[in-house]
Amino acid sequence: MSYAFPPGGLPDQTQSPEGTAAFTEAYAVLPASTQRDIVTSFLPGWQNTRVWVLARPLSGFAETFSQYAVEMAPEGGSATPEPDVHAQAVIFVASGTARLTLGQDFYDLRPGSYAYIPPSAVWTLWNTGTEPCQFHWIRKKFDAAAGVNVPEALVTHDDDVDKVPMPDTAGKWATQRFLDPLDINYDFHVNIVTFQPGGRIPFAETHVMEHGLYVLQGTAEYLLNKDWVSVGPGDFMWLRAFCPQACIATGNEPFRYLLYKDVNRHMRL
Repeated sequence: MSYAFPPGGLPDQTQSPEGTAAFTEAYAVLPASTQRDIVTSFLPGWQNTRVWVLARPLSGFAETFSQYAVEMAPEGGSATPEPDVHAQAVIFVASGTARLTLGQDFYDLRPGSYAYIPPSAVWTLWNTGTEPCQFHWIRKKFDAAAGVNVPEALVTHDDDVDKVPMPDTAGKWATQRFLDPLDINYDFHVNIVTFQPGGRIPFAETHVMEHGLYVLQGTAEYLLNKDWVSVGPGDFMWLRAFCPQACIATGNEPFRYLLYKDVNRHMRL
């Protein structure tokens, strides 16, 4: 299994700047072609590491999360990765290897590894290989509420989480729910959604949850608000609350994406 990641580099001078990047009142699309070396940043507390910031809270747009694509060079990483004690995170490894420590425990991560890191956790992350380690990092401030607890840390793998078919889809649309969807302690989910070729969302989903969608594999036609957009590996879509969405998987391989959504809390007034 392979997982898409920003290509970096820089197109040569013969390339046209015209593309499918879009930033609208309801959604944004950052195609893989826009995720180049010149838009990377470095982070305090991290060594030999660069980051593409794909989403950040913006007033009046998507407001609940940030999403990074992070590349650690060999021996890169951090002993103090998270500056906000209220932040929780999901890490999903696209390529390479790394060692994650959580308190007294450690985990050797590989492509497809998934980790939920609770707020206030003491953790470190270091590249343990001779090639860059590339991973997706989604951060959200924990929304404390009466009667809920901070979830426990969780480390698992794409291979170990079942694809659960959606009803009445003949298995063409399935979701891997890495975090227990019935556990109200979680205030966000990061899942992998898979459509077989020809599979589709057969209605325009319109809901309060914000989304970050990073295409890991395959191609699709994706409805964003009123626009159909062609997307493929490495493309990122950013949807504010109530933006209508649907998709139809194209090509001859599964269409898979990493999906963020906020859940299980009252709306702030």
